[in-house]
Amino acid sequence: MDRTEKLRNGSIPKLLFSLAIPSIIAQLVNILYNMVDRIFVGRTPDGNLAMSALSVALPIITFINAVTHLVGLGGAPLAAIKMGAGDKDSAEKIMTTSFVSLISTGIIMTVIIEIFAEPLLYTFGADSTNILLAVEYTRIYAIGTVFVQIAIGMNSYINTQGYAKFGMVTVLIGAVLNIFLDALFINILGMGVKGAALATVISQAVSALWALSFIFGRKSLLKIRKKYIIPEIRVLGSICALGVSPFIMSSTESLLQISFNNQLLAFGGTTAVGAMSILLSLYQMVNMPLQGLCQGAQPILSYNYGADNLERVRKTFKLLFLCCLSFSFVGCGTIVIFSRFFGSIFTSDSEMLQMVEWALRVYLLGGTVFGAQIACQQSFVSLGQAKRSLLMALYRKVFLLIPLIYIMPHLLGGTSLAMNLSLPVAGICIDSSRVFAVLISESVSDVLAALTTTLLFFNFYKNHLK
Repeated sequence: MDRTEKLRNGSIPKLLFSLAIPSIIAQLVNILYNMVDRIFVGRTPDGNLAMSALSVALPIITFINAVTHLVGLGGAPLAAIKMGAGDKDSAEKIMTTSFVSLISTGIIMTVIIEIFAEPLLYTFGADSTNILLAVEYTRIYAIGTVFVQIAIGMNSYINTQGYAKFGMVTVLIGAVLNIFLDALFINILGMGVKGAALATVISQAVSALWALSFIFGRKSLLKIRKKYIIPEIRVLGSICALGVSPFIMSSTESLLQISFNNQLLAFGGTTAVGAMSILLSLYQMVNMPLQGLCQGAQPILSYNYGADNLERVRKTFKLLFLCCLSFSFVGCGTIVIFSRFFGSIFTSDSEMLQMVEWALRVYLLGGTVFGAQIACQQSFVSLGQAKRSLLMALYRKVFLLIPLIYIMPHLLGGTSLAMNLSLPVAGICIDSSRVFAVLISESVSDVLAALTTTLLFFNFYKNHLK
């Protein structure tokens, strides 16, 4: 049975997990990829300061990934839908347009970051104590922007063709190399954050070459065509229209990190900002495997939606929804219960560990139901529902979370409830009750977004998938 026949007629549970497991492994490795820098850097002599430098640089890194998602995750479902409809030529036009756009945007972002790194980092929460380390890390990382674009963006087209194992190896190669180079550059050569950035650039370059070896090789069902090298505005517009949802989800993550950093710096100091970097890393331990599940379901949903096989679309979504919700509940619940253990992975500093242990319980509580939101929102993307997916992407972060980060300290800060719940870090933070209010905003928005997105998708399900 060939790849397209499996998507059309294969057992849905078997097919979903055969595609999802490599994607989940890739995402778990990708988490390790991102966490390794922080683990190594956090245990250097100036670890707390270096961690805060990485934290303020994170919005730039997140935005680079967001642009990758705009073109890569926007184009891959469209290409699969066209393949399901038997229109291979249009699918190749979409992939070629994405490839050219990824390289172009990568070059543009590299130039901008190299020129404006320092003022950007000050905007993102840097101060005089960590700005030099943050600039050093960011400018080296920016050199590899094109590699990031290709490694992540084109890997979407590998996965959407049903070659999830090859896509997994794209991530594995870079991750394993990154761990080795981190140990070499940071532990042995003592290069600090500079070594962490250099290790990432080299690793992403190798991952990009591996992804290109598939795209230009014999196995790829779709080919880069010279006749489509000059992008058509209409095709690029279609890609971006669907990709704008994952772009918003990623790019607003940058805005979230900026908002969290600025508020935590004001109410909690540099220790709270450094802790935020650890909180984000541990939340990724849950979110990234969920992304892997959704990536595994995407080719099945997109192909069969294009082929008008709605029964397979319904069965795939139901299984995806159940798996995502179960995983987020167990994953976040485990981290909340064993918060001290997970915090100790990143730091041995007693004050930082105390801060992280407490903050995780506040920050991740609502994440237990986040699986429902991501299953529905990513299914909208897979089914080509650009407007609905964009609305839900904006709703959780722009309409809910970012305003709450600034509103909640005024509503809860100084109240007896917030003061009592923040007693474990009262001696660490400038105003622990307001730090609690900032962090609880994440849990509140997660619960509200999960409820709203689920209701919206099941309304779509009732009206369009039966």
